[in-house]
Amino acid sequence: MSEVKAFDDTKLGVQGLIENGVTKVPSIFHCKEHESNDFISNSSSESNTEFSSIPIIDLNNGVIGDDVVEKVKDACENWGFFQIINHGIPIRVLDDMVNGTRMFHEQDPEVRKLYYTRDLTKKVLYVSNFSLFQEPYTHWRDTLGISMFQGTPKDEELPQVCRDIVIEYSEKVKSLASTLFEVLSEALGLKRNHLKEIGCGDGFIVLCHYYPACPQPELTMGNSKHTDNDFITILLQDQIGGLQILHQNQWIDVPPIHGALVVNIGDFLQLLSNDKFSSIQHRVIAKNIGPRISVATLFRTEDEDEAINETSKTFGPIKELLSEKNPPIYRDTTLTEYTSHFYAKGIGTSTLSHFKL
Repeated sequence: MSEVKAFDDTKLGVQGLIENGVTKVPSIFHCKEHESNDFISNSSSESNTEFSSIPIIDLNNGVIGDDVVEKVKDACENWGFFQIINHGIPIRVLDDMVNGTRMFHEQDPEVRKLYYTRDLTKKVLYVSNFSLFQEPYTHWRDTLGISMFQGTPKDEELPQVCRDIVIEYSEKVKSLASTLFEVLSEALGLKRNHLKEIGCGDGFIVLCHYYPACPQPELTMGNSKHTDNDFITILLQDQIGGLQILHQNQWIDVPPIHGALVVNIGDFLQLLSNDKFSSIQHRVIAKNIGPRISVATLFRTEDEDEAINETSKTFGPIKELLSEKNPPIYRDTTLTEYTSHFYAKGIGTSTLSHFKL
């Protein structure tokens, strides 16, 4: 724990280790997850070709027909992940967002560390491993996080080096999410605006992840296996690769496609859909090339509802999806309660099971 605290006190993250010329992975990063024989990655097994990739869905630049809804429905039920193309966000914006993330994490360390904090109420924060002191080992990853609850942070709060692209990308990804929630509502057999009306798209967090090249990738993980504590995640990833999902007890690579975005179902939407849609475990493998850069946008309701309104919004299985043959699997919960349990038990174990009836 003293080594973990010493690492955190530098306020420079994993990139700080690289800048200081580290050639061996410190012991606080050592883990054995990648050595597990429980699951086999398709990157090293020719027998997994039938699971070679998650579904790729063409959104036709917003012209959504029944065929798209059906493809999304199938992907959410059987994979929990899919990639989207022709989604309406220009490739130039995606590339600039990746570059903006790189510029933040590679700027002068003394400027970067000004944003380092473990105060999760901050609208803008830079941190290495959100649950650093709760996890059994440290992940090889740093993050710039921007909260978009109650609007975009003030200009002076955003890092100058990536301010403009963060604002532009956030506006476009919010619009895309609005379309996706309509499609997901229809895929569940609900009215088109149902998920938006109950608050699924009310707020979001932009997490700009930076995974430096690792001198001993066999000893650590970029991010250990976990599910997301949100409704949906929209992920922009560069061309390095390393993201894997757990599909039918096998780790499946999610190959980068330039111009595409990855969408995955979060725990809250699995709960709302009463297990019709699946929130799937995924992880990021450490690599000796890089940095790997990804931008994860997590859509969920305002964390601070309870403090603002004195009563936090409650979520449970959607009533319209329930019947005598399909009774509720989960009890109602609040975002505050769910998130507290999510971080308290460590991100690698199931949170949803705690809320089962």
